[in-house]
Amino acid sequence: MINLPEGIIGFVYAVVMVSTAGGLSVTAIGLPLLAVGLFLSRQWGRLERARARGLLGVRVEEPTPIPGPRRSGGFFPWLWTSIKDPVGWRTVLYMLIRLPWGVLTFTVVLTGLFVLWPVLPYLVRLLANADRAMVRGLLSPSDGLERRIAELESDRGVVVDTAAADLRRIERDLHDGAQARLVALAMGLGLAKEKLLEDPEGAAAMVDEAHGEVKLALQELRDLARGIHPAVLTDRGLDAALSSVAARCVVPVKVLVDLPAGQEARPAEAIEGIAYFVVSELLQNVSKHARARGASVEVWRAGARLIIRVSDDGRGGADTSGGSGLAGLAERLGAVDGVLVVDSPEGEGTVVTAELPWRDRHRG
Repeated sequence: MINLPEGIIGFVYAVVMVSTAGGLSVTAIGLPLLAVGLFLSRQWGRLERARARGLLGVRVEEPTPIPGPRRSGGFFPWLWTSIKDPVGWRTVLYMLIRLPWGVLTFTVVLTGLFVLWPVLPYLVRLLANADRAMVRGLLSPSDGLERRIAELESDRGVVVDTAAADLRRIERDLHDGAQARLVALAMGLGLAKEKLLEDPEGAAAMVDEAHGEVKLALQELRDLARGIHPAVLTDRGLDAALSSVAARCVVPVKVLVDLPAGQEARPAEAIEGIAYFVVSELLQNVSKHARARGASVEVWRAGARLIIRVSDDGRGGADTSGGSGLAGLAERLGAVDGVLVVDSPEGEGTVVTAELPWRDRHRG
């Protein structure tokens, strides 16, 4: 029922804006007025997308905003970009269509209340579907490139959040682990130095204890470095690095990496690091949750994609819903145009397939 008053307001605005700006186009203020009018049309479109989300249950991505004059290279480039803005013009078209559409929906619903009430629910559903199609067709981003930009902007937030979380984890591990151990080591060596002349045997015992602490601190630092980017991955590639990860799993893991040999045939460092991280996380899940007797890791290249498949014969039931680790893994892969697919029926094991874009390694 709100379609009619909403349609009247939008129709009046669109007609007045276009006619006024068109009539004044021969003056200096005509084109700037049209640009401002199209900008305000974009804001109307934003309100309509919010209405569609709230009342129709349809989500349409927000189009990319037009940069201001400073970022556009000056006033006249911004003016030209604003005047030929397809999002603004499609919103104007949407406003013009909404008036006859509002009259139609008002008439149908009003008639249905008194005459066609047995079929009124079906009519309302039909009108709502047409409304959804209108919103998607006229108020969505201009094309696939616009939608891709919106996706990348969303993915950029995921990458930033993930990087911040990794930095916090590294800082916490250093502070609570190796740093605390090294502080204790320095204090122990200071005490041993003071006792060196008075109690040589006690000082020797303290030095031996400090030697053990040094080994533990070095092991913690190696584990931390392995979690960031292991040296074996840089030096020998995915096959050796994934075999090293599999060796630390609590269940036997069969690793099969079918990739071309040679340094030049390896994927880009970033893709290789993500692939290592994916397998490491999935095998940790196998160790902690799967209750499996065995697992396998397969890695191969299929055209322009790097395929990773990790499977186990455990209890199954894994999914990417909620705040699980698989959900975070799917977000990380999505941020680099990757895909994560989980097949995990209850009691039948789990198969996780990850796809990453293949990017050739730059030759130094």
